[in-house]
Amino acid sequence: MKLTLRTALALGLLGLAGATPAATFKWASASDIPTWDIHSQNNALGNGVHASVYESLFYYNAKFQIEPVLATGYKQLTPNQLRITLRRGVKFHDGAAFDADDVVFSINRAMEKTSNYGVYTQGIDRVVKVDDFTVDILTRDPNPVLLRQLTELRMMDKDWAEKNKSTQPKDAKTKDENFAHRNANGTGPFVLKSWAQDVRMVLTRNPAYWGKVDGNVTEIVYTPIKSEATRIAALLSGEVDMVLDPSPSDIPRLRGTAALKVLDGAENRTLFFGMDQFRDELPGSSVKGKNPLKDVRVRKALYQAIDIQAISKNIMRGLSEPTGTLVSPQVNGWTRKVHQRWPHDPAAARALLAEAGYPNGFEVDFACPNNRYINDEEICQAVTAMWARIGVKAKLRTLPLSTYFPMIQRYEASIYMLGWGVPTFDALYSLQSLLRSVGAQGDGNYNVGRYSNPQMDALIERIKKEIDPATRNGLIERALQLSHDDVAYLPLHNQMIPWAMKKNVDMVHRADNRIEMRSVRVN
Repeated sequence: MKLTLRTALALGLLGLAGATPAATFKWASASDIPTWDIHSQNNALGNGVHASVYESLFYYNAKFQIEPVLATGYKQLTPNQLRITLRRGVKFHDGAAFDADDVVFSINRAMEKTSNYGVYTQGIDRVVKVDDFTVDILTRDPNPVLLRQLTELRMMDKDWAEKNKSTQPKDAKTKDENFAHRNANGTGPFVLKSWAQDVRMVLTRNPAYWGKVDGNVTEIVYTPIKSEATRIAALLSGEVDMVLDPSPSDIPRLRGTAALKVLDGAENRTLFFGMDQFRDELPGSSVKGKNPLKDVRVRKALYQAIDIQAISKNIMRGLSEPTGTLVSPQVNGWTRKVHQRWPHDPAAARALLAEAGYPNGFEVDFACPNNRYINDEEICQAVTAMWARIGVKAKLRTLPLSTYFPMIQRYEASIYMLGWGVPTFDALYSLQSLLRSVGAQGDGNYNVGRYSNPQMDALIERIKKEIDPATRNGLIERALQLSHDDVAYLPLHNQMIPWAMKKNVDMVHRADNRIEMRSVRVN
């Protein structure tokens, strides 16, 4: 029997996924990724999408155990020297070979001033090429979470970056672009085919991928759809196969739709409000000559005015866990003690404002995203009303993700919303990013309210290099308790994340809210 070329190709596609026909996977969520430059903006949605195209030395499996990817193994030669062996035979999408030069370049690139990935390079002194497939990472002090940091440092081809004038990451605070912002060249299972920002993204299967692919998807089409109603309509009509962030109010209807299913799980992400505690006078505030947010009594008043149970019940529809701290229970360092909130007490809040010298309240700028977190805009609208009841007139402005994050990183918001996931599953990631005074190598990289406390800085520096787990976790609890006592932030809740999809879609729900594209099956 002779096979025509067309038949042979069809059988080859079937063989890609164990006799299951190749498929296109179409999905949507509220916002788009901010960039394709893998060291530019530390954004959770972007990091998850990037991981299908670019790869790191190590990564988490579905059980969040660290596994080698572009590495094959490691050895701790000394407390400050980690030797990593690299995988041979790996090619970038343009056909170039992956080797030690790319690792040295990529980690150094992540350490550049324009990079937002310093939190993943903290503690690294230098990276040294031993041979073509061996590198040493030398740290200034012992680093108990170095392997966890490396899961988020994806590898870029050195020659490609040099050729395309992208040796430095795009500066997220500016509108300037480099070639790597809109183009990609990784080693991963999928290749970037096209990207029209805020419109459509298409990835296609990498035919020369070195690793194993369990799913049958050969094309991925992502569509950012800001409107909740439009996203759900697209799912119900079959226009998309999956929605990453359905509204809590739509969940009962989706569960009751025969053609759909909903996967639920707790995310390792905590939502909170940050406050400008740096400026001597807040732009646009009715208070002149001083900054009311520098006063702990004012910050505590704002905290105690928030009825978190009402938000959980009426806005989140039970898909949230109110919290008093900055990390979720899945994160190492969380304890029930630091989980406790200051009580909701509007009368106490008004008394605190009066004691601080603001018996009639004040006006203040308040910024929130409108397409990043579950019901983000609705939460901020509700809190605006809650603060109004104690006399604080928050002038709410909401922005899309693409402009919101550069704005807050330029320190242009007096009070702002942030949701913080923890890719390392260790509290240092949050403490260093959010509570450490702004400095080098990731210190305070998202501390955009510029909170600063020397006692906190000293605790975080000890946590960075403490290798005894019991001692280290005790230090973490002290730091989280100090944040609570200082009211450094206004914690809200840990997100519960439902994923809604067609019943013919199989995937594993992950606490980091990432789709593992290589394992998705559309039956």
